[in-house]
Amino acid sequence: MSMNNSPNVFLDPNANRFQVNIINESHDSNEASQQDVGSDPPHYEETSFTEEAHNRLRISYRPGKRELYDNFLQNGEKTEASLHPCDTHNKMYYLQTFGHNTMDPVPKIDYYRNTGSVSGNKLNRPSLLEIHEQLAKNIAVSTGSVERVANGESTAGDETAASKEEEKKTGFVKFGWVKGVLVRCMLNIWGVMLFIRLSWIVGQAGIGLGIIVIALSVVVTTLTGISMSAICTNGVVRGGGAYYLISRSLGPEFGGSIGLIFAFANAVAVAMYVVGFAETVVELLKESDTIMVDGTNDIRIIGTITVVCLLGISVAGMEWEAKAQVILLIVLLIAIANFFIGTVIPTNNEKKARGFFNYQASIFAENFGPDFRSGEGFFSVFAIFFPAATGILAGANISGDLKDPQGAIPKGTMLAILITTVAYIGVAVCAASCVVRDATGNINDTVIPGMSCNGSSACNLGYDFSRCRYQPCDYGLMNNFQVMSMVSGFGPLITAGIFSATLSSALASLVSAPKVFQALCKDNVYKGLHFFAKGYGKNNEPIRGYVLTFVIAMAFILIAELNTIAPIISNFFLASYALINFSCFHASYAKSPGWRPAFRYYNMWISLFGALLCCAVMFVINWWAALITYAIELFLYIYVTYKKPEVNWGSSTQALCYINALDSALALTTVEDHVKNFRPQCIALTGAPMIRPALLDITHTFTKNNGLCICCEVYTGPRKLCVKEMNSGMAKKQAWLTKNKRKAFYAAVAADSFRDGVKSLLQASGLGRMKPNTLVIGFKKDWRNAAVTQVENYVGVIHDAFDFELGMIIVRISQGFDISQVLQVQEELEKLEQERLALEATIKENEFEEEKSGICGFFRKARKLNITQHETKNESTINTIQSMHVGEFNQKLLEASTQFKKKQGKGTIDIWWLFDDGGLTILIPYILTIRKKWKNCKLRIFTGGKVNRIEEEKLVMASLLSKFRIKFADINIICDINMKPNKESWKFFEEMIEPFRLRESCKDITTAEKLKREAPWKITDAELEAFKEKSYRQVRLNELLQEHSRAANLIVLSLPVARKGVVSDYLYMAWLEILSKNLPPILMVRGNHKNVLTFYS
Repeated sequence: MSMNNSPNVFLDPNANRFQVNIINESHDSNEASQQDVGSDPPHYEETSFTEEAHNRLRISYRPGKRELYDNFLQNGEKTEASLHPCDTHNKMYYLQTFGHNTMDPVPKIDYYRNTGSVSGNKLNRPSLLEIHEQLAKNIAVSTGSVERVANGESTAGDETAASKEEEKKTGFVKFGWVKGVLVRCMLNIWGVMLFIRLSWIVGQAGIGLGIIVIALSVVVTTLTGISMSAICTNGVVRGGGAYYLISRSLGPEFGGSIGLIFAFANAVAVAMYVVGFAETVVELLKESDTIMVDGTNDIRIIGTITVVCLLGISVAGMEWEAKAQVILLIVLLIAIANFFIGTVIPTNNEKKARGFFNYQASIFAENFGPDFRSGEGFFSVFAIFFPAATGILAGANISGDLKDPQGAIPKGTMLAILITTVAYIGVAVCAASCVVRDATGNINDTVIPGMSCNGSSACNLGYDFSRCRYQPCDYGLMNNFQVMSMVSGFGPLITAGIFSATLSSALASLVSAPKVFQALCKDNVYKGLHFFAKGYGKNNEPIRGYVLTFVIAMAFILIAELNTIAPIISNFFLASYALINFSCFHASYAKSPGWRPAFRYYNMWISLFGALLCCAVMFVINWWAALITYAIELFLYIYVTYKKPEVNWGSSTQALCYINALDSALALTTVEDHVKNFRPQCIALTGAPMIRPALLDITHTFTKNNGLCICCEVYTGPRKLCVKEMNSGMAKKQAWLTKNKRKAFYAAVAADSFRDGVKSLLQASGLGRMKPNTLVIGFKKDWRNAAVTQVENYVGVIHDAFDFELGMIIVRISQGFDISQVLQVQEELEKLEQERLALEATIKENEFEEEKSGICGFFRKARKLNITQHETKNESTINTIQSMHVGEFNQKLLEASTQFKKKQGKGTIDIWWLFDDGGLTILIPYILTIRKKWKNCKLRIFTGGKVNRIEEEKLVMASLLSKFRIKFADINIICDINMKPNKESWKFFEEMIEPFRLRESCKDITTAEKLKREAPWKITDAELEAFKEKSYRQVRLNELLQEHSRAANLIVLSLPVARKGVVSDYLYMAWLEILSKNLPPILMVRGNHKNVLTFYS
């Protein structure tokens, strides 16, 4: 027998999830297989078959398992065409990996994709259950399913596959690192500042401090670029730029707040750049005396026309926008080159009069030091220059349109910073080496023979500009913003460069703002903005975002005065930089195993320094704008935190939260418990928390914000089914607790019996000092009709709790806790309602199709409508009747299930503190009274005492409670607890236990011994006689409770303890039953007899 397991399968780059082969017995194929594999083929298990089955479809099986497989063999045929796709019982395929019959897949990237990934289909690997369970039950798949698996598809990925197919048809335009990042960042960094402000900055600060100004700005952007590179290379980056990076690192609170202001800043930046362009055009119009209206209105007109043209380019698609950017970059590079060429072209008298003398050492020396004027200083000059260094996020902002964002963003951004920095320093140094600070522009201002120059470089070069010390001049580095035009070889090229710089920056911002805004809206962080999430065309263009950006830009263009808003925008960008740096620091500090950036050249402390530096620069630029930025960000942060968007991005905030919790838990283990810090930490045996909400509510009342609460469920039955059900419900039930604002955990175990499961929970629950110290359980109301093992398990749980030294609280309410039947009925009614709505929708759709079918169709439709209305009316009536019946039947149960959610009116909590258990019996009700729902209830204390010492006993109890600082309304000393109950009460108790009595005293010894062996759980006459006084006390206590506490809101009573192995389970249950019967909600409490209260400070 041979198996077709050629290794070529695994060499194929398009290898499938599983290699699926039909295995048959053939010597020819065996030889071919050996030739393919080589001289040393792998060894496989050999299986012998009878000659009659030579042509059958063969399947490999392990020794001893043949009977599992013979049922699936097909006689006579071995062609795939003969296999029916729906027949999964008679024909079997075996999924093979490495040539063996196994469902274990080899590692593949498709298993790690997110659902809806645009880079490939997400595949679902076999679950651990499928691999772990019996092979024969898990490998039966239809032919169609096998083909899908073999092709690398899965049922869950159908929509993804269709989506990918659509992408192939339409074709996405993706950019590399040069066109997508480098070009955009260079264009955005090289703004209009390069041409009209850099010469003034170097004139004020001098070459030395000017380089420091540029270097300090570059330090901020470089540190941000390094942090951004680390974040970008820590996983696949999608669209959204700075918003995506920050939100996925720090969570939606930071990301949502910065994303909105960053998108707004980009939108307003469009207006800034367009107005800058319009002002340059208006200056040219003034020179040629062709003003249309006036200066301000001309700016508005030109700005409006410009932004409409830019919008057209953007809406046309990213490909057109990228081409426009390349053209603008070429113009910009030519303009910069034109400046450098102009510095070496010999100057003329006109340019000399304006201060340009080509490269001169004397000018370099003179301009090296600072010469601050007009109140300017280092930080004010830095504030003016810094916006010229921004723009490093231009590439990251279109991360969704990049072929490889992880590689493109770091490479393109860092190279852009390097190139633009060299250009800025080169232009600054060259300008300051060629042009003096002040010049008159008058060619007749030459040096008179015999005149003392006093070290002036212009004087040494033959020009006298000394009058500029006493009156303003129009030329030189300090006075003329058009120095680059004057120095350049061809002046109009500098104007073209200014146009290119402003338009390219405007275009980049016009694209960035909608892209970032669209990503923000897609995440639905602000639900009201989801309208703008929709994209159009092959590149998912945010057309709605473009229109919104256009409107914002137009509003600010029409204002035509951006001097006030400009500092705020710079601070918005700096806030983004600060958070990117902080994101890198935070992710590193959280030490999450998921933080594995491919970019290694970063340090978390340097990132933190970068974040602090950005914050400092914000205040340097404009302190009030910085405060406004922080205020807006804080407001948005609080808003998003309050709304709690349902997203989980695995942020570093979550990782750090875990680290802090772990550190705190470990720190707690080093501290000994102290009675002053005792708090109830409860295991509540609620089952599924939605099944017994009242039990959870009362437990949650005294643990909320105070102690640990774990809702526990025990699954019993066939282990496989229990584990499967338990695993599938864990997340759902914890989510229910979160949704219903219950500060509790959910835990579940699968066990052979209820008692074994609870025993596991009591021993293993909790962590360090955060371990449960109290067990809360509902009273077993059906104990008289339940199976013996159920009663034994229930009482056994109480014994186990005492064995593990836990406190015990048994809660009883009149209607019981279990509302599973009500939930089931509600679920059925919801399904019926959904079916009815679906039927109505189908009928309406059919009516719509028939509305054009003429007069016959009209009558047919009318008849159908009449019938439909009649049926709907009948269905509605039936549903209403059912709902009313169910509502009436379960009204009391529903009310009981919510009674602890309601605010309790004025009333009392009666505490029957009969036995000293360490103080838990008094602590629980005290905690209840400090809760909002129970604060109107007063504490009444009931305790036992002697008739002749009532006042003394009251004083003793009052003194004790005052030392514990527990307020109370009244103290009652009960003196007749040990009296015999009345006959009716005792008769009821005897009738209740009658079915569970052995009655061995009426029989001979042999028969009595036999009865004991057959029913060891029954109550013997000897036991009943031995504990007769205790039974009297429980019955009598119920009478006293009926007399004194019938009107109480809640009763808290000392729980009687049954000696293990002495008191039978049914007698103990009878005590609990008679003790708590026909009373308001009652908590039977017993501490572990260790102090939980103290009067010491």
